Amino acid sequence: MSNKILIVDDAAFMRMMLKKVMAPTGNEIIEAVDGLDGVQKYKEHKPSLVFLDIIMPNADGIECLKQIMSYDRDARVVMCSSMGQQAIISDAIKIGARDFIVKPFDSTKVLEIVSKTMH
Repeated sequence: MSNKILIVDDAAFMRMMLKKVMAPTGNEIIEAVDGLDGVQKYKEHKPSLVFLDIIMPNADGIECLKQIMSYDRDARVVMCSSMGQQAIISDAIKIGARDFIVKPFDSTKVLEIVSKTMH
């Protein structure tokens, strides 16, 4: 049975890159285009894992994370950040994010996180 992975990022290119990296895992990929869409798709699909961008329109990653965590304390969320967002990352970890990856993505690191977070 495949797991569902939700990718929340306003950049179509970034969603495509993550999808490409995760294609071989056989998981079902769901995409959301901003924080509000991310919360709605989380509630609708109950994914096993969420990759969440930080800087987005209509509710940024932190706001989206807060809403997901208040909806589901056991949500598995991995933040995606560009360099220089360390302060935001530590806030995200305090709120409940499990891990983070830095853009541009290292596919080995992404797959490691998927495997570690799913088990």
